[in-house]
Amino acid sequence: MGVDDVKPLLDRFVADVGRVLPLVALWAHGSLALGDFQPGRSDFDLVALIGAEITASQRQELRRMHELLLQQMPLADKVHCAYVVRSELADVGLSHLTWAHGELLDRVLSPVSRRELHRGGLSLIGPAAAAVVPELTDKELADYILGDLRDFWYPATAKPELWLRDIWVDLGLLTLARARVTLRDGRLITKREALEVLAGLGAPADVLRDVYLRRYETGPQLSEHWRYRRGFLARTYVRAGIEQVLALPDA
Repeated sequence: MGVDDVKPLLDRFVADVGRVLPLVALWAHGSLALGDFQPGRSDFDLVALIGAEITASQRQELRRMHELLLQQMPLADKVHCAYVVRSELADVGLSHLTWAHGELLDRVLSPVSRRELHRGGLSLIGPAAAAVVPELTDKELADYILGDLRDFWYPATAKPELWLRDIWVDLGLLTLARARVTLRDGRLITKREALEVLAGLGAPADVLRDVYLRRYETGPQLSEHWRYRRGFLARTYVRAGIEQVLALPDA
């Protein structure tokens, strides 16, 4: 499934946003742009470029728009969109209004997302992202990735309860593999490619199969024993991998 298969949702989204905000461009990054989109499982990672600052009333109207979309359009729960004012696009540290997980938040547009937009962004309307989004240096991207591993993912590996959930097992392993490839050669890879990388790096085969089946086929029901075992295997592998990447003393 690609863009054509989700065109009704994207067309509706473009029309709705355009009625609320001065929409300049809409870009997709992540799996939809990179060819690894899985319907019902993958998120729609979108960035809307806006021509003027968003007012308080527009913010409320935007919230209502998203809530109505959730009620009326299949897969709308997977829509994540950052609303970036064009004059603020160059400021990497600035937070932008973002709809994610059913609520409006203020978040930065991460360097990884910016690199995805610049190198492989899909323009749904307006100018191509590569013509508008400032290019990041490899050092800026690497510093962000190392900080994310050090400050977010490494502390998370000390919390076993988190790793009982599918999302932590999946993203922990995939983030580590994608980080290693990007830090090595600056290349961005899909989640499917990350599974292949993990297989070559000695990640637990049973856990990789579990992730693959849930992402690309119909995953089996998990026993309580396997859920705890899977969490332990994933967490300890990711922890050791981060220690190696960061060259921590315990590695």
